[in-house]
Parts: sequence; structure tokens; C-alpha cells
Amino acid sequence: MTAPKKLYIKTYGCQMNVYDSERMAEALGASGYVETGSPDDADMILLNTCHIREKAAEKVYSELGRFRDLKDAKPDLKIGVAGCVAQAEGEEILRRQPMVDLVVGPQSYHRLPEMEAKAGKGVKALDTDFPEEDKFERLKSRPKAKRGPTAFLTVQEGCDKFCAFCVVPYTRGSEVSRPASRVLAEAQDLVERGVRELTLLGQNVNAYHGASDTGEMTLARLIRELAKIDGLERIRFTTSHPNDMDDDLIAAHGEVEKLMPYLHLPVQSGSDRVLKAMNRKHTAESYLRLIERIRAARPDILISGDFIVGFPDETEEDFSQTMALVEAVEYGQCYSFKYSTRPGTPAAERAQVDEAAKDDRLQRLQALLRDQQVAVQDRMVGKEVGVLFEKPGREAGQMVGKSDHLHSVFVEGEGLSPGDLRKVRITRSASNSLAGTLL
Repeated sequence: MTAPKKLYIKTYGCQMNVYDSERMAEALGASGYVETGSPDDADMILLNTCHIREKAAEKVYSELGRFRDLKDAKPDLKIGVAGCVAQAEGEEILRRQPMVDLVVGPQSYHRLPEMEAKAGKGVKALDTDFPEEDKFERLKSRPKAKRGPTAFLTVQEGCDKFCAFCVVPYTRGSEVSRPASRVLAEAQDLVERGVRELTLLGQNVNAYHGASDTGEMTLARLIRELAKIDGLERIRFTTSHPNDMDDDLIAAHGEVEKLMPYLHLPVQSGSDRVLKAMNRKHTAESYLRLIERIRAARPDILISGDFIVGFPDETEEDFSQTMALVEAVEYGQCYSFKYSTRPGTPAAERAQVDEAAKDDRLQRLQALLRDQQVAVQDRMVGKEVGVLFEKPGREAGQMVGKSDHLHSVFVEGEGLSPGDLRKVRITRSASNSLAGTLL
């Protein structure tokens, strides 16, 4: 019997890339590949890239350079680049790194088996099209292997918002929602294989409007349908845009027990002047009023967000308005970054803020966000939360899982297994995690 070929995938960036990497591995499974944890053992190396962070493309080229000796030692080794950097720089990647055998964009990875066969014949393979066919429909059904207790499920891709700093509309394309029947069928299949928590993914997930037998289905309606699946205990979704938080989705947070009290809702800035320059199409005040409505529907909800500091022409007064918004919201978790240019986006052509000013503002913002996160975690001590256990902890007899609010929780207890959902009393708050005892 022929030994299986080995596939090493390195995933960069967001949860959607994690989901995409899973599906790429499944697609290449049809060509006889099984995954390996080491590039040294691989017959194919695939870098699934992200274009959001600073100097993303250069980091990919640097990573490829590390594989040059390995490629020299194993001439039959296939190397591929996938994802958003591949979409943005496909031909340039093949020009700068001739050892790369295939380049595939995020909308075309269902074609990987054909591309791999082409590369196997010594022909470079490039596919960065936005194909008309539905890649999810063309992918093989997921194998029936047992799954861990949590999984990602892509329901929506692309974005039509065209924020001035963002490359997503250019690398992922316009907003497309998967048909509700296919999402529900994939969710049912995942639950049957052991999944108890699903995180619904989309570049702008709350813009979901999937076709269904009863007409177009919104994200709120989809969540209500998913909640009917026996064995599915928890539902989350990310990432959202404030302009697409409709009344029904807000109500669902208070009405659907399986929808967890955690919401990632990026605002990016607290300055209306900067928000307008970013083309965000909301104001700081409208965002704050939206948070009030969400908390009225679900008082215990934990709010997470994103911030960009040092956006072109941002002044100290603009930044002070961001700090004021953070004070008003009190985030439980947050992600904050210095602005960095993305070629081809409108903001890349504007006057840039001094790097020292960016550094200073980021440090002040992150200090405030850290204080808020610590305060939110400290208030959890003494409370009862649900914890879905996922894996053993660092110490013997310890298990770690995620709380309803997405905090990591460490518990010592005999007989706990991955997939157990138990009530826990929080006894201690530590850096970026909580500890508790079983009830």
C-alpha cells in the first residue's frame, strides 16, 4: 500500500483562516495527504496567509526563505501560499520566490487538488480568481472523524464596507452569505461528531443574509435555527460591524439561551472625525447607544473591540476621544494596533502620523484596556459560570476550558474530560485567565 503524503499547514491571522486551513486539509485529503505537525516531514508545505497585520507580505517571504534549504534537500517537496497575501500578490510571490509551486486565493482553495496535480508535473499553479462556483459546495463532505468540543463554521465571507484602512474587500471580495440549509447541515454534522460549541465566522458576520426555503435568513434567524439542534450547547459569532447590529440580533442575545454573553464589536476610534476618514459610517455616539441597547438585552454580556491608533491625520484630541469612549464602554477584552499602510487602500496615500506618537498612544491605550480587563476579571470572582472543558491544564489533574464569557478557566477535578460542560465557581483571577472549583 502506498504511504500517505504528508501536509504541513501554517496558519496566520483570524479564525476564518483556521477554518479555511481545515477545509484545505480536507480538500487535499482527496489527493492522499494527511497532516503532519512538522515541515521537515512534509511532502507539501502550505502557508495560509493574512494581509491584515503590518508587513504581512514581507513576513511571508521571510518564512518562505526558511524553507529554502529544505526544498534543496527535498526537490519533490511542494510549497504553496494561500490566503489573502496570495490573493494580493500572487504573481509577485512566484517571481520573488521561484521555489513556490502554487499560489491560491481564499476563494479558490477548493481547486487545490487540481493545482497540486499540476504542480506535481512541474508546472507552476496560480489561481487568484473570484470563481462563480460556490467553493463550499465543491468541497468534499467533511470526514466523519471525531472532533473536539469547539469548532469554527464560516457562514459569510467578504465585505462591502470599504473601510479606508482595510484590504479585505480586495482580497476576499464582496459580501457573500452561504445558504442557510448548508450551514445548518454542516452544523448538524459537526455536532454529531462531538462539537458542542460553534463560532459562526464572517468578515462581517452580522451582515449574513443567507437564502432559505422561507426567504432570506438573517444572522439572528440563523442563530435561532441553530439553537434547535440537540447537542449544540453554545453559539458565538465574530466579527461584527456596528451598522449591521439589527434589532432582532440584539434581542437574540437576551432570548436565545445558547447564544453566549460575549460580543466582539470593533469601533476602531472614538473620534467622529477619524471615523469619517476611515469610512466607518457610524459615530462614537451611535456606537455607545448601541452598546447600551445590547447591555439592556443582556446585562452580563462581555464586550470586546478593536482599535487603530495613529490613523492618518489623527490628532492628540482625536486620541483623547478614543480614550473617553474606552472609559465609557469598559471592555472585557480588546485588540489594539498601530495604523500601518496597506497598498491600494485610500488611507495609504494620506499623511502619516509620526511613529513615536503612534507608539506613545498605543502604550497609553493598552494600559487602559489592561486595567479594564483586570477589573472585569476580578468581578468574576465568586460568580458561577458555565465552562466547556477543552484540554488538560499545565498541572496534573487540571483541566482548562472557556467560560460563557470566553475567559480561559483552570479547574482541578477528577473525572473531567474534553467536552464536559460544567458549572464552576470562580475563585481567583490571574493574568488573562481565571481559576475555579466545580459545583
